[in-house]
Amino acid sequence: MKQKIVVVEDETDIRELIAHNLNRDGYEVETVLDGEKAIQLIRDTLPDLILLDLMIPKLDGLEVCKVLKKDEATSQIPIIMVTAKGEESDIVLGLGLGADDYLSKPFSPKELLARIKAVLRRGETRDNQAGRDRLVFKNLVIDVDRHEVLISDQPVVFTATEFKLLHFLATHSGRVFSRSHLLSSVIGEDAFVFERNIDVHIQSLRKKMGTFRSMIETVRGVGYRFRGDVE
Repeated sequence: MKQKIVVVEDETDIRELIAHNLNRDGYEVETVLDGEKAIQLIRDTLPDLILLDLMIPKLDGLEVCKVLKKDEATSQIPIIMVTAKGEESDIVLGLGLGADDYLSKPFSPKELLARIKAVLRRGETRDNQAGRDRLVFKNLVIDVDRHEVLISDQPVVFTATEFKLLHFLATHSGRVFSRSHLLSSVIGEDAFVFERNIDVHIQSLRKKMGTFRSMIETVRGVGYRFRGDVE
């Protein structure tokens, strides 16, 4: 069965180009022009992935992302944001709302397809990991079976990428990883991403971890490490 992708894009040329390339690569594609219609279409069709432009009419992409991630029926559908701005504030906010990745215009069809495949593969990896382990660090619990993070007994929602990044660091507590190592281990070697992508995800992770944010340490000039003893 073909994987379904909903493309939310109001610029006709870009929308048609994206749809053409996705159809040619074997995906089933549905397109929509504005935020309100996008939410309805996604709720009706429950696609495998959403390609979401941020600058769209009626409801912008960030609002659409927020609504979908609060809805239990659509919260686990991966979202790749598309922005013409390339502004860090939009990227950080979008990832914080639950988006899994981002693309800055202009982008090549090859980059688009690589990002989509990487995000879909990360979701499959998360599902395949179910039942393997449960890490407990005092009041921080990472439960792979439930795909759940508890902080002081309260569930905190992480995107698939954030969860995989946190789990990877936590299972290698004390070890320092470079950004390039984290990219290849968590996001995938064949994805067209930059080391800065890891910094954005780490920033979002720390924000959600609240008082436990210090457990993810920055090792200047090297990368990141997790500090904590498993109970």
